[in-house]
Amino acid sequence: MANMASSGLAYPERFYAAASYVGFDGSVSSVKQLSSKFSNDSALLLFALHQQATLGPCSIPKPSAWNPIEQSKWKSWQGLGTMPAIEAMRLFVKILEEEDPGWYPRTSNSVPEPAVDIQISSTKAEPGVENVASFGETNTTSTKDGHLTETQDKDVVLEGPNTVSVYNQWAAPLTSGQPPKARYEHGAAVIQDKMYMYGGNHNGRYLGDLHVLDLKNWTWSRVETKVVTESHETSSPAILTHCAGHSLIPWDNKLLSVGGHTKDPSESMPVKVFDLHTCTWSILKTYGKPPVSRGGQSTTLVGKRLVIFGGQDAKKSLLNDLHVLDLDTMTWNEIDAVGSPPSPRSDHAAAVHAERYLLIFGGGSHTTCFDDLHVLGLQTMEWSRHIQQGETPTPRAGHAGVTIGENWFIVGGGDNKSGASETVVLNMSTLAWSVLTSVQGRVPLASEGLSLVVSSYNGEDVIVAFGGYNGHYNNELSVLKPSHKSSLKSKIMGTSPVPNSVSAVFNATARDIESEIEIEGKSERIITTLKSEKEELEASLSKEKIQTLQLKEELAETETRNTELYKELQSVRSQLAVEQSRCFKLEVEVSELRQKLQTMETLQKELELLHRQRAVASEQSGMNAKRQSSGGVWGWLAGTPPPKT
Repeated sequence: MANMASSGLAYPERFYAAASYVGFDGSVSSVKQLSSKFSNDSALLLFALHQQATLGPCSIPKPSAWNPIEQSKWKSWQGLGTMPAIEAMRLFVKILEEEDPGWYPRTSNSVPEPAVDIQISSTKAEPGVENVASFGETNTTSTKDGHLTETQDKDVVLEGPNTVSVYNQWAAPLTSGQPPKARYEHGAAVIQDKMYMYGGNHNGRYLGDLHVLDLKNWTWSRVETKVVTESHETSSPAILTHCAGHSLIPWDNKLLSVGGHTKDPSESMPVKVFDLHTCTWSILKTYGKPPVSRGGQSTTLVGKRLVIFGGQDAKKSLLNDLHVLDLDTMTWNEIDAVGSPPSPRSDHAAAVHAERYLLIFGGGSHTTCFDDLHVLGLQTMEWSRHIQQGETPTPRAGHAGVTIGENWFIVGGGDNKSGASETVVLNMSTLAWSVLTSVQGRVPLASEGLSLVVSSYNGEDVIVAFGGYNGHYNNELSVLKPSHKSSLKSKIMGTSPVPNSVSAVFNATARDIESEIEIEGKSERIITTLKSEKEELEASLSKEKIQTLQLKEELAETETRNTELYKELQSVRSQLAVEQSRCFKLEVEVSELRQKLQTMETLQKELELLHRQRAVASEQSGMNAKRQSSGGVWGWLAGTPPPKT
């Protein structure tokens, strides 16, 4: 049946609607009004894009330096170079959607919309879904009525929401409601056809909001939550802090938020519980010794057990320990597994296969990213590494993964230089890697810290990606419908060509574009020049990032050496103080000994003097005695009596 696509305005009508919404008509008063609604940078960029779209490249002379406002406007316009008008229109609308996501519903009643008939194969349209736009390079197409629309060089073309017929290609569904704030390192989980998204990081700030996306009608809404008081299942008081790098696990009709980085981390890793019925948060009461507080760990639900591996603690130390939380007894156990475990890491991906094996892929340390695959036997608790089939994916950290059957889908991540653009699949039975699809350019799917969940839509499995960081924070939603045919296993990384069915789609799209688009040679040269300049700028930016990273590493090493040298200096100072104290004591003792020695010498001299005096006295006594004895004999002889003594 024919349906009026009023919600999908083509260009340039969509651009004019956006310009009308912000009150922009090119006058000075409209520019002032624009500055009052947006930041200075956004207002200048919107002004420049509007001028580029309506007047073309900047050809006016540079304003005088006495007028800094006009000079800033001129520089913004001049910086766009020879950008095509349709590209300027698209970027104008894109920036407005980032600044004010709900602009279109508020202006749709007042902006006249062209009637464009589209065919929707389903007899009943899902509410809140407008269309699905695929990722790829955008070209301008002139339609019969003279309007400009956009087509795609790659992936799927624009389709109705219920007719996504191309498998293994990412698409961006248009959602209704207020989407969450852009973020990364958040948690996401699906319960009963609803994707819950919690926490994350934006501009270095931890978030604590909870949002839900209805996967039946693609409608966002925010969940108003509260904190429960003490109960037999929870600890008290329940202090809930904003976090990022945590794990969000569906459990019965509840959500478990495990670990995560916080502003004021606790000593042990908390487990928060959200009850979907009462919309309340609480802290799960557990027993045993919990793991140390951390973020960036992997948390895998295996039956009724949570298996936690690795992460980074509050002191930024990387971990490779293994812990298990029994959800029946709420008891923690630290597992001392045998074999060679993965090196300490965080921001890796983990999956369980056949309830018997835990797989760990990738992750990063402070200086490098990994591409290794480790397997833990859950029955023997033994680590092992096996030969991987196909070409191993590039090293990455911050990626996300989901499993469907025996296939493990890995999306996103990066290596501190660029984002991973390939969506890869690991057959967990054969350990064979495959490339499912890839995206072009710096898109949200090639981001770090994105979330990935699997659900069902119209009876088929779909993979939903949200958010991430690739130089800027994203809040975009992407959907992929994987094929279950054998072609999924055939496209081994770097060894097989593109499947014929996909090539046929690409060739047909190229023929249609060639038949409908008349591109002038000058435009082609401009596009080629812009692409080459873009590649050069990206290469220069990559070099600058590498140099910045190297300088940061050198600075960290220098600070570490300075810290060690300072510690050594403090130790030497302490030893010197001890030695000085000992020397002072020795000097006091020496002084006392000297005084004693002088006293002894004086006593010795006095003793010698006494000895001499005594000797003299003895000699005198002897002489006197002799005289007395001699005088007495002669006196006796003379008749004189001896004197009386």
